[in-house]
Amino acid sequence: MRGSGRLSLALMAVLAAGPLHAESQKQDLLFKKLQAAIAQEDRDLDGVLGVAIVDLASGQSLLHNADEVFPVASSIKLAVLAELYHQAEQASGGAAGKASLIDLYTMDAGDLVDESPFLAGLTPGVSRVTNRDLASFMVTTSDNAATNVLIRRLGMENVNALLAAQGLKETRLRRKMLDLGAAREGRENTSTPREMAALLEALYRGKVVDQASTDDLLKLLSVPKDRYIPRGLPADVVVANKPGWLDGVRTDSGIVFAKDRPFVLSIMTTFDADEAAAEQTIGRIAAAAYRHFDRLGRASPYGRLLRAR
Repeated sequence: MRGSGRLSLALMAVLAAGPLHAESQKQDLLFKKLQAAIAQEDRDLDGVLGVAIVDLASGQSLLHNADEVFPVASSIKLAVLAELYHQAEQASGGAAGKASLIDLYTMDAGDLVDESPFLAGLTPGVSRVTNRDLASFMVTTSDNAATNVLIRRLGMENVNALLAAQGLKETRLRRKMLDLGAAREGRENTSTPREMAALLEALYRGKVVDQASTDDLLKLLSVPKDRYIPRGLPADVVVANKPGWLDGVRTDSGIVFAKDRPFVLSIMTTFDADEAAAEQTIGRIAAAAYRHFDRLGRASPYGRLLRAR
């Protein structure tokens, strides 16, 4: 009798938890389909693929080769952007020797490097812009000269100290943009999909800088771009991302603000035999992830759609 009593209580507990478990199970089954789609993209890509996705509503993660270390090209500029806002916050609190958003820079022709469309259009010795302007150039058109000026002003060691403080071990800024000599020596800017997603999640949750700074940082990062995550998404979806590209390398990491279900997405590829194909792979994975989270955002826990797109 005592045993049957315990069994009855256990059955009651299972029955009480049943509906909630059913809700979770359905979403887990849907999540497995997204995992399968990404695995298929990996099989189809002639290269190496890593993916990390974080559901910012539930905290659930999808990880595929997410701890592999990749060259991240211009996606490392996310770390530079984060340190700029970190130092600006310190400067506003009275810390000496820290960069602020309104510090002025006078155009110096000696700072120009390739792929610097904004700075190349300024007048040397005359044109003046702020650090925030430089950050805008860096993340909207990936201006390499603007990035290098910011790295010099912030200090490469300070960028890396910020990354270390966030618990990131493989995400490192080791050279300025287009420093081919450093690249030949093996000093590459690297990260993993898991770590880049973690940095973006920390930014989103206000764990790097305060809310006002976070909002302004994400505003800059959300200026529309044509690479690579946004390509397969509806035009009205806000994406705060920073793509990167090198020979044989395509990456993109960002926050996709799907209505009622935002998520972080970091996709990295390397050893790409066909770079255009790698770009298409990133776009298809982003589109599949968006469809998944958009559906969750529009549905009840049981899957009934409660609003139109």
